[in-house]
Amino acid sequence: MSCSRRNFLAGAGAVMFTTGTGVASVVSSKKSFATTEAETSVKLGMLHDENACIGCTACTEACREVNKVPEGVSRLEIERSEPVGEFPDVEYRFTRTSCQHCENPPCVYVCPTGAAYKDETTGIVDVHHDKCVGCGYCLAACPYQVRFFHPENKSADKCNFCRDTNLAEGKQPACVESCPTTALIFGDLNDPSSDVSKAIASSPVYRDKVTLGTKPKLYKVPFAKGEV
Repeated sequence: MSCSRRNFLAGAGAVMFTTGTGVASVVSSKKSFATTEAETSVKLGMLHDENACIGCTACTEACREVNKVPEGVSRLEIERSEPVGEFPDVEYRFTRTSCQHCENPPCVYVCPTGAAYKDETTGIVDVHHDKCVGCGYCLAACPYQVRFFHPENKSADKCNFCRDTNLAEGKQPACVESCPTTALIFGDLNDPSSDVSKAIASSPVYRDKVTLGTKPKLYKVPFAKGEV
């Protein structure tokens, strides 16, 4: 039985409500947000070095071009901090904001149609666009607020590590290939000999909102002259 935009609520097993503070919340009868899934044999992840990043945004432009991302939305952003230091010795911290490809992805658990899913072979969190009914549950459930509605196909969208484009051609993600300072490293986190695993092992790293139990696979080397 298909699930259209008109009838998806029937038997969806998920309810959205508004709290007294006006913040949308999601309750799902599917897997618990804190449930730990079996790990995949390959676990693709990424490292962003905030000390190497110069904020050039070559990564965002490459992502837009390779993945045909329309203007007005973006799969990844490089955010710039307030000035660190005093003039003329002023520096900025640049940090990446994009899908974390969580091992425990709340966006997947709340999706009523199976459109949001985690690939069993790579650990990549992705979207079946033809199954998306535009309910917005995944957008509300994502703690990182990195999902958006694609203005053309009207489904949820986000970074998928160029799974359908560069990765399918045996390349690195577009953002990694375009970075002029090698601030981005991508690979198999389960392989201790991979470049990304070696970089994580040799540097101090952090991940965003790990206390939520999402187990994000986007690691960051903190900016040395600021605070995380």
